[in-house]
Order: sequence, then structure tokens, then C-alpha cells
Amino acid sequence: LRGNIEKFFTWFVEEGKATVRLKEPAVDVCLSKADANSLKNFLSAARLADRGSDTSSLPLSTLTPVRARDVEQPKKKLSVMSKKDYPLTSNFPYSLEQLQVSYCKLSRVDMRMLSLKALRRLDLSNNHIKKLPATIGDLSCLSELILHNNHLEAFSEALCLSTLQQTLQVLDLSQNRLQSLPTQFCQLRELMNLKLEDNKLVGLPFQIGRLSKLRFLSAAHNELTVLPADFFKLSLENLDLFGNPFIQPNPLDHSMQLAFPLPLQEIASRAVASLRIPYGPHLIPAHLCGDLEAAKTCECGRVCINFFVKTAVSMNLHQVSHTVVLVDDMGGTDAPVQQHFCSLSCYSAFLDSCLQRGLR
Repeated sequence: LRGNIEKFFTWFVEEGKATVRLKEPAVDVCLSKADANSLKNFLSAARLADRGSDTSSLPLSTLTPVRARDVEQPKKKLSVMSKKDYPLTSNFPYSLEQLQVSYCKLSRVDMRMLSLKALRRLDLSNNHIKKLPATIGDLSCLSELILHNNHLEAFSEALCLSTLQQTLQVLDLSQNRLQSLPTQFCQLRELMNLKLEDNKLVGLPFQIGRLSKLRFLSAAHNELTVLPADFFKLSLENLDLFGNPFIQPNPLDHSMQLAFPLPLQEIASRAVASLRIPYGPHLIPAHLCGDLEAAKTCECGRVCINFFVKTAVSMNLHQVSHTVVLVDDMGGTDAPVQQHFCSLSCYSAFLDSCLQRGLR
């Protein structure tokens, strides 16, 4: 025990209860059903041992073997389903692997939860949480994060760049107030199940195709008018996009952002992206890094950055998902997907192919 006790909790020592928090391993030793005087003597001995003092003069009771059924096992699962049951005077057990705190009207995440290093599943659904602390990313074992029915307005870049990249498999952000997700969201490459329904999303992350392990995606009842070009790269088992105001794609309807000749910055950026030359804020300005992260791929295979022709094409969602919830009440499973072209010649070739298909 020498130098290894972080804190003593002795509020209920007269009832034969106390907790000793150790530094290594980082656990709470909970003592209960003890004789009050014997417990006080033990705590005095523990304090002296922590300081490195001699404890031989203390009158400690003789230890007898304890029966296995009398030992309380470390608590691994806890559900708090009402505000009156929320722990205010006691800590959450350090051994928790699953924690649910719902219907407690929480307006922010309790920082005590973020010290639960063994936590694998955190369910904070049905609260009033508006913002997530970046320190959620310090929960190095977290594989499920449930935030259904809160007041979230953003999902921060810091969370996308945290250790959640290696652990997070299930993320439920449904019934919140999200309007967008950061570009870095697609760094959460272990995601298998993503729920985004009933938000205010006007678009999905541009590089959503990087979520190669994603199998279940729900983004129903948002404000999506078109899907990102990277959507083609997904391989899903179940997809639900019902209730979005998707546009009716027309290849002739396009927006053009081209210059002749192309600016040197665009040419250089295209070369960096095409040749996969390493880059970072330590080598080039941060805004150029952001441009490269959002690089688009033309139908010809070449890359474009800020200069392109953009249109939308129709895609049958069964191309990317085994099961598809109907997109609308008309029974359709087609949705518009953005497409970018690096030059006028590529766009013209695309229109020619559309025309030929129409003639056939």
C-alpha cells in the first residue's frame, strides 16, 4: 500500500462501510458489513502503510478465510433510468463495462463517467445533452456509444481523431439536431452500425466510402437532397433513407467550376492526390490539407480538388446494400448521387454515354 492510495471514502464508516481508491491498479476497494471499530482500525493501518509508517502497534483483528459467496463481484453493468436514482453522493463503480443513464434530464456528460476506463458500452439516450466533451475519446475500450434522443448540434472533429478510431463499432446519433458531420467523421473506420435518423442533416460525409466495415446505415427523415459520390463504395446489409427530400437527377443539370487553364495550385494539388504524395500541416498550409482531404474522383479515375463539373446521377441502392428500405411512398429504391468530372471532355463523354443508353 505504500504510496499507492489515492483517496479514502469514509462517509459511512459508522455503518461499517468505506472505500479505498488505489492508484495501481486503478480500482476502488469497497468494504461493507464490517464492525465499525474494526473498520476504523483497518483504515488507520492503511493510512500508515500508505505513508510508509510502522503499523505493528495497531490492534488489528485476526483475519479468517472468507467464503466465496460472501465476496461481492466487481460490478460490470449499471442502468440508471430515472433522475431520482442518479448517483450524486457516490461514484460509478470503476469496474463498469456497460453503463446506461437514460431519462435523467442530463444537460451534459458527467465527467465521472469518463474515468471508467473499462467501459465498452455507454448509453446516454433520452437526455438533454447539447455537446459532447472531447474526453469521451479517452475511453479506450468504448465500442458502443448511444446518444439517441438528445439535443446534440455537432459531433466534434476531436472525437473523430481520438482512440474511437480503433474501437467504436456502434454509434447512435438519432433524434438529435445535427445539420452536418465533419470531414474527419470518416476516420471512425471500425464503425459497423451508424444511426442518424431524425436529424437535420443536409448531407452525409463526403468520404463515407472509407467506412469499409459499415454494414447498417440509417439516415431516414433528414434533409438529404443528394448522396455523396463516395456512396458507391459502401457494402451494406441494411440501408434506410426513407423520408428525405431527394432531388430528381438530370445529367444536364450541372454546376461548373472550371478555369482555363487550371490554376497552378489545382494542378499541384491534383498531382499530390493522384501520386499519393505524403502531406500534412507540418509541410503545407492547413487549408490546403483540408482541400486534399476533400478530393473528388472523376469517372475517368483522375482526381479533382476545387475545379470540376458537378451533377447528380440516379443509383439503385441495391448496388450498395442487400436490404433497402423504400426511399419514398412511391416504392422506389433509387436515389441521386453526386458525380464530379475533372474536365469538360469527361463531362461530355458522360453525356454521350447517357444519350446512347437512352437511344437503346
